[in-house]
Amino acid sequence: MDPFIQKIESINNIDDAVSLLQNEASITPKLQEIVDFTIQAHEGQFRKSGEPYCVHPILVASIASHFSNEEDIIATALLHDVVEDTKYDLDFVKNKWGEDIAHMVDGLTKIDEIREHELIPSSSNKKLLSSAMTFRKMLIASIDDVRVLVVKLCDRLHNMLTLAALPANKQLRIAEETLVVYVPIAHRLGISTVKNTLEDLAFFYIYPEEYKRIDDFIKEHQHAIQLTFNKFISSTKNLLEKNGFDLNKVQIFSRIKHYYSIYLKMQRKGVSMDEVLDLFAIRILVDNDIDCYKILGFLHLEYKPLISRFKDYVSTPKENGYQTIHTTVFYNSKIYEVQIRTFEMNKVAEYGIAAHWMYKSGAKQQPNLNWLKSLEYSNDNIEEFYADTKEDLYSEEIVVYSPHGDTFNLPRGSTAYDFAYAVHTDVGKNAIECYINKVKKPLLTELHSSDIVAIKTVDYAIPRCSWNDMVKTNRAKKQIRLLCSQRQKEIDELSGRNIVNTVFSKYIKNITSIIKTDSLHKIPQILDYFKHVKHQIEKKIIKEQGFVARFKIYTSKIKKHKFDNILIYSNFSINSVSFDHCCHPKFADEIVAFKDGNKALIHHKMCDKAYKKIMSTDDMLFCKWTKDTLYHYKMVVSLPNTKGELARLLSYMSQYEGYILSVDYGREKHSYRQYCDIEFEVNNSNIEEVRRIIEKKAKVIEFFSKKDAYNK
Repeated sequence: MDPFIQKIESINNIDDAVSLLQNEASITPKLQEIVDFTIQAHEGQFRKSGEPYCVHPILVASIASHFSNEEDIIATALLHDVVEDTKYDLDFVKNKWGEDIAHMVDGLTKIDEIREHELIPSSSNKKLLSSAMTFRKMLIASIDDVRVLVVKLCDRLHNMLTLAALPANKQLRIAEETLVVYVPIAHRLGISTVKNTLEDLAFFYIYPEEYKRIDDFIKEHQHAIQLTFNKFISSTKNLLEKNGFDLNKVQIFSRIKHYYSIYLKMQRKGVSMDEVLDLFAIRILVDNDIDCYKILGFLHLEYKPLISRFKDYVSTPKENGYQTIHTTVFYNSKIYEVQIRTFEMNKVAEYGIAAHWMYKSGAKQQPNLNWLKSLEYSNDNIEEFYADTKEDLYSEEIVVYSPHGDTFNLPRGSTAYDFAYAVHTDVGKNAIECYINKVKKPLLTELHSSDIVAIKTVDYAIPRCSWNDMVKTNRAKKQIRLLCSQRQKEIDELSGRNIVNTVFSKYIKNITSIIKTDSLHKIPQILDYFKHVKHQIEKKIIKEQGFVARFKIYTSKIKKHKFDNILIYSNFSINSVSFDHCCHPKFADEIVAFKDGNKALIHHKMCDKAYKKIMSTDDMLFCKWTKDTLYHYKMVVSLPNTKGELARLLSYMSQYEGYILSVDYGREKHSYRQYCDIEFEVNNSNIEEVRRIIEKKAKVIEFFSKKDAYNK
């Protein structure tokens, strides 16, 4: 743990807390007044640990002052609990210390208000939803002033340091919330000191056994690790001095990866503790950018590098401003990660967005925070919002290039199709093929760092609705959903037009161009609306054309034609139904039907071939799946080896009008349980619902659907 954080953790009285704040910040008369007020306002209040409550806001202010010397941020940290926990209101704060501080205190109060008074149990199904709501409201409450998030992160950090005073169930719940809500935000703001500390503190409470295993390993090998570091650092210093570097202007630090990072790497790669390659790491700080590259060159000439582990974030910074050269080298039969950065880059890496706050004439100059503002208009589905946004905020990155040398930071696992949307929305919509390092590849090919990607486009959009789960970035997912939604509306509108025109084609061509009809998109979806539109058009024709028209129209009555699983409604004689083999619609998929002589040809609604036929105004028919369709399922169930168990199960299934097709009955030798393979049909397309019904009477081992539209 960072020495400063360790010092914070050890303080539990007012005098020491105030002393630390005075060491970290320049205490102006205004700040001194607020410190005195904070102590007075929280007088008589105590934390669960027994310490005076005012110690908490003073230490939060100390943490905040460690990252920023801005007076208003420190003041806000001191006052962050006043409105919620004392008799003083927001107007008092505003009148006493100004609009800016009051605005930030209000933002922090709103964040606290959205958290439930009683923490949801860790095992509750509401846990993710609660975390997602907290996450979203925190971000949106901070859109006007990101400093609110920084103070809130400092507040959460001190709360995590004192978490031992709470009951075990609350420790676990707060630690989980910290990991899924606060850590991603600290990562996105670039404050690695806070992010790493929060991760390790949450890790300690959520996975105590895994934490202890790593901690024991580090402590057991502490001396050997330090000696190894000393040898490598000494060798590196000699190397730099030999090549003309003034060691008084260079700083070298050794470090071991923080515990949660080690744990994630062990999980991700399936390796043991001593197999984590870059467990040992050093950081080299220099004065300017060019020295970073000089040192990199000397290191690669002296030690054997693992080129696949090389990353240059100096020339291609991460979106949160992080800049460092990462390389991994062999020395003395061990592997070391080396980070090379300037002193200024180090401030940005440690302090993130706070390192960018400079003041000229009282105006803040902050990095681009459009990512935060864009969240206000994000998905209304709260869990989807949470999943998408956290994916964007907290994912490992790769850097890829366009053929012109433009750099793009993408989450690890991104595809060429993600890259296309990162370049421009229109490039993604119109993408037809891609070239990765000049080799033609599928658009869903996963990218790797340093790939050069070229996208070839056409002059029209191509919806790929089934790709939504195969892309990585939030941007690509949203655009796919949007494009498919637009295409579905267009298809419904055009299909409605074609169905009506087909009905009246015996009488007049293209009737919808003569008699305007509203809400054509409802026609393929709602049978009654289709009949209503037909009736309205007939009335208009009769009114204009008289008795002859009436006779012709009445001879074109809509009739229902049933073919196994499909219903067709038409005034033409339809003798058969067939499925085109280009799109493979399954039961309950949305479908469209085209008139081919006396035959109905069925396509999936989103089929490209069907779309071309719809655009070409081919004759179409109203179609739908039959409500009494029987869906074919197969299951393996386990039954107690007692008389009548199978009969009871089959009798139970008959209540739901299940039709038994076959039963294969057997038992394991010397077992008190019997296993049955049962195939059956039932009028329910919801496989999960059917399974739940069966599970009320039997233990289900396997359960799956066997039938689709092509089995007939």
